Amino acid sequence: MIPQTKFINTKQAWQIALSNVIKDPVELLRQLGLSDKLMAIDADLVKKFPLRVPQNYINKMRHGDVADPLLRQVFPLIDEALQLDGFITDPVGDNLAITSPGLLQKYHGRALLVTTGACAIHCRYCFRRHFSYSDSNPLAGQWQQTLHALQEDTSINEVILSGGDPLVLSDSKLKNMVADLEQIPHIKRLRIHTRLPIVLPERVDQHLLSWISETRFTVIMVVHANHANEIDAEVAEALNKLRNVGCQLLNQTVLLKGVNDRAEHLIMLSERLNDVSVMPYYLHLLDPVAGASHFDVADKIGIKLIGQIRKELPGYLVPRLVREQQGEASKTIIA
Repeated sequence: MIPQTKFINTKQAWQIALSNVIKDPVELLRQLGLSDKLMAIDADLVKKFPLRVPQNYINKMRHGDVADPLLRQVFPLIDEALQLDGFITDPVGDNLAITSPGLLQKYHGRALLVTTGACAIHCRYCFRRHFSYSDSNPLAGQWQQTLHALQEDTSINEVILSGGDPLVLSDSKLKNMVADLEQIPHIKRLRIHTRLPIVLPERVDQHLLSWISETRFTVIMVVHANHANEIDAEVAEALNKLRNVGCQLLNQTVLLKGVNDRAEHLIMLSERLNDVSVMPYYLHLLDPVAGASHFDVADKIGIKLIGQIRKELPGYLVPRLVREQQGEASKTIIA
């Protein structure tokens, strides 16, 4: 076991920002000049998956616009109460893929660690919004069991840190976790799936950059932007810092009705990602999770959009349109 690394026990800027996220739908609408313009689902349903959005992200929303694409991603619309056939609580088979506490194995050579259930932002289309994090947390006294499972399976050469969002964990926890993983010789790559550089760019500070730059792993960070308006100068600076310490930066987007379901939206996003040296990676068709049916975009529309993007952009800026399907050996490429 690697000795525990100690950081000064004072709150960092990102932790202060994280503790001051907006959780009240009424307050969010008040800030945007939209009081009485939108109806949220009832309070009991909101409690099950609360509103949660950082102030930095709210500042990028258009004042007075009920159709703002950033607002639509986070506001708990009344449509979430709709119950449609096919929209279920475990749409991608996560529960069946658990092989050890917090460890999911779906694809050859890769293992995913559900490191936490916490996020800086609650995206209303989240495919894990119903996931039982309390029953599958490798850091809750079960880390050695999970490490042992990784040690025993020599086919695994890449570990994916996911959640929730792994970057809501302290740098001391992350550094120690990665140090333990580094003791497993067949693991070569560390992939981090995170939305924080986009929604809470303060998170990319010297503590984070330090342990990333020191690890022996090849580090791939997959960020999650759905709209060009999410990538402002502060986000660009955070992404630049990550790239400068050796992170390979990819982006994954979810195709969402009312957010980015027009070709010009996706073209603008790919262009903006290119501006900040992030490679468009996947454009996901919506995982059919209960509560998110109002975001669904038909496959044929997604295929048409990709065709339009290909006419306008070079191939390296065209993301692959994919769907995750339970039991398949990889993501299913649709277009």
